[in-house]
Amino acid sequence: MGYVKGINRNQMTFTSLDTMVAEDSMARVIDAFVNSLDLAEYGFSKTRKVHYAGRPAYDPASLLKLYIYGNCNNIRSSRKLAKTCQVNVEVMWLMNAVEPDFRTISDFRKDNVDKFKRVFHEFNRRILASYDAKERGDIDSPERFLSVDGSKFFASNSKDRNFTQAKLDDRLKYIDTQVSDYLKQMNSLDDSEDLDEAISSGNFTKEQLEKKLKELNERKARYEGYMQQMLDEGKSQMSLTDSDAKLMKNKNGYSVSYNPQTAVDSDTHMILDYQMTNRATDHGLLASTVSGLREDGKILEVTADKGYHSISDMAECLENGIIPSVIPDAGSDGFVIETEYEKCDDAESIKDNTDAKSLKKCLRNGTVPEAYAGVISDISVDEVKYRVYEEDVEKTDDTGEEMTEEEYRVRAAEGFFVRDLLNNMVYCPGGEILRQKSTARGDRIRYANKLACKKCPYKDKCMKNRTSNKYPFKVVEMADKQIEKPLKGWNDIEKTEARRKVGLNPKYHMETKKVVRFTFKPKQRIMEMRKCLSEHPFGTIKRSLDGAYFLLRGMSKVDGEFALITMSYNLKRARGLLGYEELIKAVTA
Repeated sequence: MGYVKGINRNQMTFTSLDTMVAEDSMARVIDAFVNSLDLAEYGFSKTRKVHYAGRPAYDPASLLKLYIYGNCNNIRSSRKLAKTCQVNVEVMWLMNAVEPDFRTISDFRKDNVDKFKRVFHEFNRRILASYDAKERGDIDSPERFLSVDGSKFFASNSKDRNFTQAKLDDRLKYIDTQVSDYLKQMNSLDDSEDLDEAISSGNFTKEQLEKKLKELNERKARYEGYMQQMLDEGKSQMSLTDSDAKLMKNKNGYSVSYNPQTAVDSDTHMILDYQMTNRATDHGLLASTVSGLREDGKILEVTADKGYHSISDMAECLENGIIPSVIPDAGSDGFVIETEYEKCDDAESIKDNTDAKSLKKCLRNGTVPEAYAGVISDISVDEVKYRVYEEDVEKTDDTGEEMTEEEYRVRAAEGFFVRDLLNNMVYCPGGEILRQKSTARGDRIRYANKLACKKCPYKDKCMKNRTSNKYPFKVVEMADKQIEKPLKGWNDIEKTEARRKVGLNPKYHMETKKVVRFTFKPKQRIMEMRKCLSEHPFGTIKRSLDGAYFLLRGMSKVDGEFALITMSYNLKRARGLLGYEELIKAVTA
């Protein structure tokens, strides 16, 4: 039996690029959408036709089509896109068969990366307008809401090129140990009568030792420079390749990443907006992520997971017309929210209004707006006392003299975690330095050094009285301006002796102020649907679109790159919602 025969390779055929592209190809949607945009209005470079001698520029519309098509088809790098222009028929059709090199393609992205988000928003506007006209929906109706979540995306920065203060402490300590060992070897060589025998026994030569010592001292100076830079800039870590990227924990350990926040529509499952962040956690990011999606005079409902627990953030949402249905802790069905008190004489007359200004006035006056009648209860105006510190804390002991590192260590060895406020670190009884790990509620700061805990000979003694098994290493939590914290069971120091020394106790006085407190109860129906909305867009982006990592470096560039990634997801989603014919009409409307 024979085989299926193809055409003769040497046979001449008469065809056009248009006949080689399917009638329902997504390339035609991308082409129609970009052609309908006025790129000059969006600020794209080289949009004006300039007549001058020499080679003309490439059409920015063609390069924008190339990037959108590439992100939809897992082709993101400029070199791969340049190759695609030569081998992919749909790309040839989009580009009118021009073949820019990878530098031209890369330069277009570099020059216009901050414009991509506006294109993303315009695409969403057109799709939602078409969908709402078809379904007669409303983004802020009671049946419709947003789901907010964040996910870690790898930055263009390896873990070896990221340094935390704790990592530098550990490496500097290791270098000091190595230097000490090499110096001992040099002394033994100087004292040895038979130099050849000493070298043959496994020791380095003097020249080799001098070279190694020089390398270690250079590395030590570099690490000390990194440490000083972090202290001067008030940073807890630094990345050398992408200075904006941070070391974050994910499901597979730690990686240098970004943490973009997305707002997904409950009806269309499209990503309506996003916020690029380098925050390791989602605390306090709810209001800033969705504030641009609220229309004037309409209440916007939002849901999010427990990672968004922040009383101040939820209070800000409510004051701006956003109902934040954040999942509460187990055993609780709501939150007690506290905000500032501001008297408003006309609160009763404006409580029917839904604009942000009126909502804020009512809440801060202790009046429940009508829009929140079902979610806010037990509102009251209370008086609370709080500390006011009279002077800055200085690094002094009870004699008023400046404390040295040795004095901190001596005090810590007595059974205390001693905090150096100026350098923002804690000395532990085992002689190690703990660096800031994270912040907790009530302006409390957590300090830890997991690398030191792994090798600490006092680990069992230090960890036996801990109240939580969440971390396999010691985590010390300090209140605002707290100087010392005793370690229970370290020695026989009485409780009275465990108090802070007089010279280290910052002076403060108590003042009274009025606050508004109320109980906020999230909506159960909305919270139950959260997982169906926020999880699968991230999964599709990371797996199907190969978008789990960023190619660009820097917050502003990564923000533009994510606009292309999310727009690619929305393109695929929009086709499933509207169908090809309706999608073509929508993107050109």
